[in-house]
Amino acid sequence: MTATASTGQADVVIVGGGAAGLATAIFTARRAPDLHIVIVDAAPKLGAKILVSGGGRCNVTNVRVTPRDFNGGSPNVVKKVLAAFDERRTVEFFRELGVSLHEEDWGKLFPDSNDAHTVLKALIDETRRLGVRILERRRVVRVEPQADGFLIATQPAGPPPLTNPPTFADPAAPRDDGTWLARRVVLATGGQSLPKTGSDGFGYELARRLGHTIIPTTPALVPLLLDGDFHIPLSGIAQDVEIRVRVEKDRPVRIVGPLLWTHFGVSGPAVLDASRCWHRAVLDQRPVAVTINLLPGKDLAAAEHAFLDLAARQPRIAVATALSSFVPARVADAIVKELGIPARITLANFDRTARRRLLTAILDWPLPVRDSRGYNFAEVTAGGVPLNEIDPGTLASRRCPGLSLVGEILDVDGRIGGFNFQWAWSTGYVAAQHLAELSRS
Repeated sequence: MTATASTGQADVVIVGGGAAGLATAIFTARRAPDLHIVIVDAAPKLGAKILVSGGGRCNVTNVRVTPRDFNGGSPNVVKKVLAAFDERRTVEFFRELGVSLHEEDWGKLFPDSNDAHTVLKALIDETRRLGVRILERRRVVRVEPQADGFLIATQPAGPPPLTNPPTFADPAAPRDDGTWLARRVVLATGGQSLPKTGSDGFGYELARRLGHTIIPTTPALVPLLLDGDFHIPLSGIAQDVEIRVRVEKDRPVRIVGPLLWTHFGVSGPAVLDASRCWHRAVLDQRPVAVTINLLPGKDLAAAEHAFLDLAARQPRIAVATALSSFVPARVADAIVKELGIPARITLANFDRTARRRLLTAILDWPLPVRDSRGYNFAEVTAGGVPLNEIDPGTLASRRCPGLSLVGEILDVDGRIGGFNFQWAWSTGYVAAQHLAELSRS
């Protein structure tokens, strides 16, 4: 197949111009510069998710990335993909693009500019330098296998396409469809998180039509909504906690990190990481409870020892004041009020039973989660195309010859801290090595 833009032909069409799609295009074009590569993206702004990530600064990767940082599919497959293009190679890759990175808390790596535009511009500039064609504001509505590749129909971006759009043979099919003939197709459509950036989940439908199954999806890395009003006066307070997610018949999941109280419930890194566990349990209709240890690292014995030490030194202070030595003052006041502890009672008059009741409560404080803020606020999607349906060495589909899948569309989601971007760079690299073989065929 001769790849010329004038005939609507290409060697590779990449559906989606986010992190994974751009990485796939760059790595493929670097290794096989003669290939004609086209990126098709429906979003009003290319790479919008890159721009909003990390508070607008883009947490590119982490100083240490392992399979334990990911959920979803086989850890062995994740390990193999990460090993092919690890975090050190990511740092070097961005250095080559003129984007130097620096480390912040929890090993997060950000651009020295502290501006996500720096990252996106470097990726797009390199993509265009390599001769990759980018079609923006074009939605892929059909991908149909042919004897020598795929027919791909696009149309101007607008509402999500119909669940059952007309086929190419249908005379009622739209004429302004920008049809392309490609030897290979890459689905880099992302998931359903942050739909305002263009991730509407239609990539799953494309994958399903091409023979793949889809692990049911849920939001992940998303703030949680709480019942009751305990959290409302605490809005804006951040503190370190240990979150425990208890799902029936499973070992508790423990996550240590910052929690942010909000007017709607809770957010912050620890909560975002825990949200996936809660959502998956609800999806599976399994009982789930979420609690927090407000004194992370302490059990009842250690907490009681610290409390008694303070009582010995300051027996006349109020219990709420004493508690504020360990947690934020407003949180201490809210806990004392919630437990019905008299406001003026001092440590000297606080007996062992009452003390144990207080400490037991703050070491396992219930979070009455009723829902999350959903895909509109989720940073990533859990679920997607199962890893056993792709070749781990190439990311080529085992269900549809000539198709590859990269990034968030796969059933892999990382914890907060740059891990999901690392998955995008790594999968893009692995897929590109396979796609570059086209230049030798």
